[in-house]
Amino acid sequence: MQEFPEQEQPAKEEEHSPSMQSWEQDDSQSLKIQEAVQKVKQEVQKVIIGQDEMIDLILIALFSGGHVLLEGVPGIAKTLTAKLLAQSMKVDFNRIQFTPDLMPSDVTGTTIFNMKSSDFVFTQGPIFSNLVLIDEINRAPAKTQASLFEVMEEKQISVDGKTYKMNFPFMVLATQNPIEQEGTYKLPEAQLDRFLFRILLEYPSLKEEQQILYRFKDDFTKRQAADVKAVLSAQDIQECQEIIEQVHIKTELLDYIAELVHRSRSHADLFLGASPRASLAIMQTAKALAAMNGRGFVTPDDIQYVAYPVLNHRIILTPEREMEGMQISDVVADIIAKVEVPR
Repeated sequence: MQEFPEQEQPAKEEEHSPSMQSWEQDDSQSLKIQEAVQKVKQEVQKVIIGQDEMIDLILIALFSGGHVLLEGVPGIAKTLTAKLLAQSMKVDFNRIQFTPDLMPSDVTGTTIFNMKSSDFVFTQGPIFSNLVLIDEINRAPAKTQASLFEVMEEKQISVDGKTYKMNFPFMVLATQNPIEQEGTYKLPEAQLDRFLFRILLEYPSLKEEQQILYRFKDDFTKRQAADVKAVLSAQDIQECQEIIEQVHIKTELLDYIAELVHRSRSHADLFLGASPRASLAIMQTAKALAAMNGRGFVTPDDIQYVAYPVLNHRIILTPEREMEGMQISDVVADIIAKVEVPR
């Protein structure tokens, strides 16, 4: 199991804050989240080998109420991991394969005329679920992608003047292949901004690939996936979210987050900086990470850990730097290095 980075101790002036006192008095709050994470990871890792960081970040997003974009080459278990995560939870799951001919109504639903009642009835589309996997989201044209704007931000669909709310929890896990460009459509910046994280996935290590072969040498159809049990309910997720909201974050760390995001707007290597939505995302996910580590307070390490997956799809390099081959990760690292860390 992946170990999160070691965290610094809280400053003395924060020792008697109300929210921290409540955590110290009730260890069950931190234990509940840690146990939930451990149970889910144990189930998923019955099949998946490696990809620990991806699983951790998806769980952080789940507990923060956000959506995740998984980007990586085919065959590194993006879709399988999403399915197994859904299988480990007592929630509804739908998978939507995006294609160039997919229409918005194929995602959100459509209004049809009921001959028996002589009335129009709205038929819900596959987006009406708790956990929705959208495979190859960049295969569909902009019109279909735009159908996700409202549901991802507001967790509701508006059709013919009526609003239909999503059930809790609601999370979109989308995948895309960054290499193949033929037959794909670039996601609009407004849509990318609605994803809490973009997780960039790498190939497994040699040792992990060997373990994959050992595990499935007698199981070509991945029958082991049937052993993954549902261990987390919607009520559990809601309770975890409520606990995370109470995690303490110092004013100095809020200023630190604001400074990091503000620097992205004036950085010489960036054409587009991050919006206040990025600041909120860093704050929320840093609190979730702190809770998953069993702490009732946020540290600078929490913020730095989540900064890259929050920012990497929200900032754009200048054309000159892009042509030079500079990476977004270099810019984010530079911003973090130049902003003074609160003590």
